[in-house]
Amino acid sequence: MSEPRSAPTVGQVVLGRRLQDLREGAGLKREEAAKILRVAPATVRRMETAEVALKIPYLQLLLKAYGVPDEEAEAFVTLAEEANKPGWWQRFHDILPGWFSMYVSLEGAASLIRSYEPHFVPGLLQTEEYARGVMRSGAIGQTRPADIERYVALRMERQSLLTREDAPRLWVVMDETALRRPVGEPEVMRRQLDRLLEATDMPHVTLQVAPFSAGPHPGTYGPFVLFRFAMAELPDMVYSEYLTGAVYLDARTEVATHLEVMDRMAAQAATAQRTKDFLRDVRKEL
Repeated sequence: MSEPRSAPTVGQVVLGRRLQDLREGAGLKREEAAKILRVAPATVRRMETAEVALKIPYLQLLLKAYGVPDEEAEAFVTLAEEANKPGWWQRFHDILPGWFSMYVSLEGAASLIRSYEPHFVPGLLQTEEYARGVMRSGAIGQTRPADIERYVALRMERQSLLTREDAPRLWVVMDETALRRPVGEPEVMRRQLDRLLEATDMPHVTLQVAPFSAGPHPGTYGPFVLFRFAMAELPDMVYSEYLTGAVYLDARTEVATHLEVMDRMAAQAATAQRTKDFLRDVRKEL
């Protein structure tokens, strides 16, 4: 059987979709592909949906059966070997749930990240002190000091993507609640607000605050993140988290609904420049 792991890398997701396209292009059903491998059809499905790693011998047999030229098949196998390598976040496997491993993989591969955060400052923009305070509250379901420090280290390492040469565009809409809810001492919040102000000066970061005065908006149901990728094989995806897990949505209708809501919230929230002024005003009050 193909080897399972906690969560797929983006490379595995892309190659799984390509593998499905090749099978369908060859006019074969999953049951027929399964006979080639002498496995259950569910194994082929799991390969195509990246629920398991791409086992190279299986891959080679399928590519040959699908009529893929040798040179192209060799390149596909090389990509699969690279995609099967654990992501950097696997070093945190002891504290990182599988449903969030996928998030970190998508985050690192996205060209655009749009998020709505009603409760806390988004993780990519948190200071270390603020992140530690959030986690000590039990917001992530863990309160052991050793685990908290591991979570903080993971969060800080995730932020390195904002300083990469090919950094994604980050566009955040954040409720005023996230700025008004104290996390730690006032000095912690002041430094966090300073961090947000610094982020507004980054050319690829857009930050908007939805103030109380703007009234209700369509995103008040809960936080969500929309990912867009440069790779044509990956559709836009929406991540929505709940207390003990998360869901990943890629159906066009669901993504379109979230995108429409995000656009409406962005139009209703304070502009980027007004958000800067708002952040400065909140800081003065601390």
